[in-house]
Amino acid sequence: MFLPNEIEIIEVGPRDGLQNEPSAIPLEKKKELITQLAKAGFSRMETASFVHPRWVPQMADSEEITQFCNELGITYIALTPNFKALERAIAANVPQIAVFVGASSTFNLKNINKTTAESLIECEPMFDKAKKRGMFIRAYISMVFNCPFQGEVSFEEVNTVCQRFIELGADEIDLGDTNGKADPKIVYERISRLRDLYPETTFVGHFHDTEKLALANVYAAMQAGISKFDSSIGGLGGCPYSPGATGNVATEELVNMLTRMGCQTGLDYNELIKISPFAKSLSSR
Repeated sequence: MFLPNEIEIIEVGPRDGLQNEPSAIPLEKKKELITQLAKAGFSRMETASFVHPRWVPQMADSEEITQFCNELGITYIALTPNFKALERAIAANVPQIAVFVGASSTFNLKNINKTTAESLIECEPMFDKAKKRGMFIRAYISMVFNCPFQGEVSFEEVNTVCQRFIELGADEIDLGDTNGKADPKIVYERISRLRDLYPETTFVGHFHDTEKLALANVYAAMQAGISKFDSSIGGLGGCPYSPGATGNVATEELVNMLTRMGCQTGLDYNELIKISPFAKSLSSR
């Protein structure tokens, strides 16, 4: 059994957790959630997305959120799905950005109307500009294990995206079980292969809990050598372009499991279970 002494948990609730909510959430409540999470000890959070508000209306206040995060003095990540979004993030003085490409080209087309190959080409000038600005780049690979439209996703499809992200200079690569259909066996096998191929690359695990396997998949990813994971307070979330996908692994449940196993997270579990009801109150689901 491999148990890292320290695990970094990146809270994605303010972005991934809330992006799919159908009713507008007041800006002040989003700020309150971020403030409470910062007090619980998070070193990084994903708080905003510069996607066009027409596609994800819940993220229309991202400039205001990033300004608040800058004033709060926290390290945060903002999603930048295209070059125009990157320019908005630069103007807002965002320290870390996230780009995403689906290993499944079918998903990528439905998500951003581009094939996987087209998205990777678009990433080239984005990475170049972000690197010149000294920005940290998180590169998401969506649908690493399964896709709601094409079904099984092959290792070769995942590796194509992973290899290109590494060539472009991603600081970390986030492996997404975007629709929550993975199981511990494929998680362990797939991540082990990637780590064998790219031993110097920092990988992050991102698991949704659609079939109540997220904690088991985190454990499998740990056995494959991953020590960084995304989670969402209260288990909030879901991908707008992945039918049936439910929320991310719940932060408080993940911290409880890791703490009981002796892993250090730097997070206050007692604070998290106090924050969770407030986070859930922001959701209509």
